Amino acid sequence: MAQYTNELDQPVGAALPDWRPARFPRVDHMSGTYCVLELIDVERHADDLFAAFAEDTESRMWTYMVDGPFVTADDLRAWLDTAAALQDQVYYVITDKRSGKASGWASYLRIQPAHGVVEVGSIAYAPRLQRTPAATEAMYLMMRQAFEDFGYRRYEWKCDALNAASCRAAERLGFSYDGLFRQAIVYRGRNRDTAWYSVLDGDWPALKPAYQAWLSPDNFDAGGQQRRKLADLIAGRR
Repeated sequence: MAQYTNELDQPVGAALPDWRPARFPRVDHMSGTYCVLELIDVERHADDLFAAFAEDTESRMWTYMVDGPFVTADDLRAWLDTAAALQDQVYYVITDKRSGKASGWASYLRIQPAHGVVEVGSIAYAPRLQRTPAATEAMYLMMRQAFEDFGYRRYEWKCDALNAASCRAAERLGFSYDGLFRQAIVYRGRNRDTAWYSVLDGDWPALKPAYQAWLSPDNFDAGGQQRRKLADLIAGRR
C-alpha cells in the first residue's frame, strides 16, 4: 500500500486507490435465528414496545439515554413517528422470533458513507431482551450488514464513560477502546465524558466466526445457558 509524505517528508497516511464510498445503511429488515430487525412501523411496533419498556418499572434503562422514558403510549408513538422520519439516522426495531413481539431498538447514526464510518447507538433493550441470544444477534446482524453489504470500514460504539454496563458490552462484542473525549456533550443537565470504541473491517473476518459459534443453538444447554462465552470465542479467534 502506497505511503505519501508531505513537504517535510513526514508520513500522511496510506493511499486507498480502490476506495469507494459506502452505501447508506438502510434496508427493510435483517433476519437471524433469534430475532428480526425492521424499520420502524408505528402501528405494528408501538404497543409491543410500550408494554416491553413498562417492565422496567424504575426506568433504569433510560439513565444514559438522551430519549425516554415514555410515560404514555402516545408519548412513545410520537417519538417513533419522529425517529422513523429521520434522514441522518436509521432506527431498527428488534422483534423476538419466538414471541413475535418487539422489545427494543438500535440505530445507525453518525453515518459518513464518504469515509466509510458509521456508529451503532441509541440502543434501547427492554428487560425481556437484555442478556438474551437475540440481544447479541441484533448487534451481530447490524455489524455484519455494515461491513459486508454497506461497505463500511469503521464501525463505532460510543457511550457515557460512567456507563459501566455499556463499556463492558462494547468490549464483550469485540470493540476496541479508542479513547476518552472529555466533556464531550451535555445531556439530561449533566456532563458526559464519552468513551469511544470501534471495530475495523480488518477485524471482521475474526469476529464473524466467533459470533456465529456463540449464536449456534449448540452453544446453549437445555436451560438456555451459554456453554462458551462470546469474549472467549473472540479472544481465541484473534
